Amino acid sequence: MNPFELEVYRNLFASIAEEMGVVLMRSSFSPNIKERRDFSCALFDGAGEMVAQAAHIPVHLGSTPMSVAAARDAVEMMPGDQVVLNDPFAGGTHLPDITMVAPVFDEQKRLIFFVANRAHHADVGGITPGSLPLSRSIEEEGLRISPRRWSKALEEEIAVASRTPQERRGDLRAQLAANRRGIVRLQEELQRRGPELLSAASALQEHSEKFMRRTLSAMPQGEWEFVDYMEDDGFEAEMIPIKARVSLKGDRAVVDFSESAPQVEGPVNVPRAVTVSATLYAFRCLADRDLPSNGGYMRCIEIRTRPDTIVDASFPAAVAIGNVETSQRITDVVLGALAQALPERIPAASCGSMNNLTIGGADSRHEGLAFAYYETIAGGSGAGPGFDGQSAVHTHMTNTLNTPVEALEHAYPFRVEEYSIRRGSGGEGEFRGGDGVVRRYIFDSPATVAVMTERRKRAPYGLAGGESAAVGVNLLIRADGSSEQLAGKTVVEVKAGDRISMETPGGGGFGALRFQK
Repeated sequence: MNPFELEVYRNLFASIAEEMGVVLMRSSFSPNIKERRDFSCALFDGAGEMVAQAAHIPVHLGSTPMSVAAARDAVEMMPGDQVVLNDPFAGGTHLPDITMVAPVFDEQKRLIFFVANRAHHADVGGITPGSLPLSRSIEEEGLRISPRRWSKALEEEIAVASRTPQERRGDLRAQLAANRRGIVRLQEELQRRGPELLSAASALQEHSEKFMRRTLSAMPQGEWEFVDYMEDDGFEAEMIPIKARVSLKGDRAVVDFSESAPQVEGPVNVPRAVTVSATLYAFRCLADRDLPSNGGYMRCIEIRTRPDTIVDASFPAAVAIGNVETSQRITDVVLGALAQALPERIPAASCGSMNNLTIGGADSRHEGLAFAYYETIAGGSGAGPGFDGQSAVHTHMTNTLNTPVEALEHAYPFRVEEYSIRRGSGGEGEFRGGDGVVRRYIFDSPATVAVMTERRKRAPYGLAGGESAAVGVNLLIRADGSSEQLAGKTVVEVKAGDRISMETPGGGGFGALRFQK
């Protein structure tokens, strides 16, 4: 298949995945999916290898294929079936991320593709609203679904487990609709193009593999190590090391996390799927932007983990915030190792946290109706060789938007009092790191607030002589004017008139400062 044909099919497959995403976004009920777009859609071949992913969430890149594999192994799918799962120990990431997988058959009832989407649901149960609790076991984090065939009974089981059942039903049905749209589009293209559609999927995967092999072959050969730390697990464990040894040899890379810390009590552990996602993302950043995102380039990168560690946790480990926080640190570690091999290409650390905030309670405006809200908050990106970092952006493993203030205040009993750039929070250097943000909320009703953040003690690192960025700060300001600094991971009860202020980290600086005489 010539380059022009490859580009045609690459755009075709990507457009189908994007179209699925539009259906999911427009059909969903929750602001988390509709406004922040915390979801991903992808296509897979009949063997379960990724063909295309829409430009959605990087943390889903390497983990969604594991969900498809788990669904294939657990359920013999027939036309019309959809398989649902969120179990981190069976292809999932954390419980709020619900994945739906559906088969695509041709006219002869031969399985030719799978379509899949994953969406972050604002509440699936657990000990605190928003289902990102300060937990000691996955059993405290919400409803866990091993791969199961979709049914109305399962929909009701998920809805009943949630504090916001009607919102769950709406979001789940939006996911069903998104997959149905993908099925229809692929079947239409199969009728139009015939067997060439299948050979094009295979050719795209082979193209990505060759592209990544050329990329790896052009890099310095050798072995480099880097270690960084999760600040704490919310309980007793502190400065929890994540260590990567990156080996580049020929046209292959090996990334070994075996020396990382044992899994801990708190919810910063991750299943292997998340470690795979973060590592593949880091290597994807090294390739030209034209590299198609599919399973082909994943063939060149071997990822080694040790079970029962923070990067390859085993049941019943708490994992609620590992997908959103530990994934960022894994990225920092892999890029930190690669910076030693490629100092002219790798930027300093970005803010290193998704700055997670969940809020739940009873809405006094609507007869005490239960609500649950989740959002991630932007920070600064790291500066790099020849460029300053960006301010007030989501970085690395998150690719969501912010929740518009108007949508938030319409839907929930709290308001955004300040939303601004946190000037001076980026690291200094020849090239300056981007600044974080200040986002301050004032509450009109009592609520339970869970703050789950990192980089509140250990700053995002600079490179090549650049300075570290400022750490983040979480503040609780009571209605009487008293205030206290909150821990990086905590759950607090707020009353009407209280405020929560989130001041997020910036990105690290790059290069030594050059002072003018």
